[in-house]
Amino acid sequence: MNSYDMKLLVLGFGVGIISGLLGVGGGVFLVPIMVGLLMVPQHTAHATSLMVVLPTAIASSIVYSQHLQLDFSMAGSLAIGTMSGAALGAHYLKQIPAHHLKRWFGAMLLLVGLRMVW
Repeated sequence: MNSYDMKLLVLGFGVGIISGLLGVGGGVFLVPIMVGLLMVPQHTAHATSLMVVLPTAIASSIVYSQHLQLDFSMAGSLAIGTMSGAALGAHYLKQIPAHHLKRWFGAMLLLVGLRMVW
């Protein structure tokens, strides 16, 4: 295993811990890490973080389910809507310039962060 792959495993492990603790899919942390630290293009970072969400969500959901903290009915209903919305969003992603995407992502993080603080 080369040093780049080892760096990815360590970053993934850290983001996985944070994702499990905070209930986020990881994109909130992975996109800025990939763009800022790994120099991955914005669009690639978004797509890659979405691919990472699935195993992260499965692993966390299994543990949360064991602790009886998972609402399967709510998750199922939300999943139907988010899958169709994600497909539509991914379709239009390529039409958004990277600098706009970066700003929108940053603004969303800021707004969500402020909402959670207050």
